[in-house]
Amino acid sequence: MELLKQSQIKEQEIIKSVQQGKLFIYPTDTIYGIGCSAENIESVNKIKQIKQRDSNKPLSIIAPSIEWINKNLVVDVDLSNYFPGPYTIILKKKNPNFLSHVSDTDSLGIRIPKCDFTKIIQKSEVPFITTSVNLAGEPFITKIFDIPELIRKQIDFIIDVGELNGKPSTLIMNGKEIRR
Repeated sequence: MELLKQSQIKEQEIIKSVQQGKLFIYPTDTIYGIGCSAENIESVNKIKQIKQRDSNKPLSIIAPSIEWINKNLVVDVDLSNYFPGPYTIILKKKNPNFLSHVSDTDSLGIRIPKCDFTKIIQKSEVPFITTSVNLAGEPFITKIFDIPELIRKQIDFIIDVGELNGKPSTLIMNGKEIRR
């Protein structure tokens, strides 16, 4: 496990590591997340195992771009009203089998957080898992040192930008905000 402060990030190393399926604990514009390339089935399954999460419960992703969203999902809202920002939008997949190991439903949760690390992730040009870094059912994390050792020791990179604001993203479904 490599702990990096924002100033220590080597962008090309992070992009390559995302493409290789490495696991990250990283900042968003809300809380710390745990993620990896959504295209790497083994890494996605490892995140579910680390979180002790029901393997059938859908995960969300950070989209590589608005173009990627339009290509793969049925967009029923004005994305510019939400991205980048603290929102997760649930959209229908154009192909129900698309990323079925991430969400085996006909929908997928999409985020584009407003933070510097998201911009680096997007340069990898792959969808990136985004879920809170905690055990299933436990409180979300806003400070790196609150992350249980059980989780930290299974991660390749931890990106520490200090304490985050601690408000989970707002869910948008069918064009309506759903408070969590």
